[in-house]
Amino acid sequence: MFATEKPVVGLYVDRACSEHWIVKDHEGRFWMVRPGPDSWERRQPYEPTEDADLEPIPGHYKYMLGLPV
Repeated sequence: MFATEKPVVGLYVDRACSEHWIVKDHEGRFWMVRPGPDSWERRQPYEPTEDADLEPIPGHYKYMLGLPV
């Protein structure tokens, strides 16, 4: 049997901090993803604050971060 990754649901940028991308997974959890090799494997949990200014980004940018689609 093969293990498959669930698709990523959303890609965002936090205008308050542009050093990373924000990804919302299929379970509704948010992750901070920095550009670079193996970015999805190096993701870190992200908890949006009241100051967060999340702006949706078109899904065709997911390939740049190596995100599961």
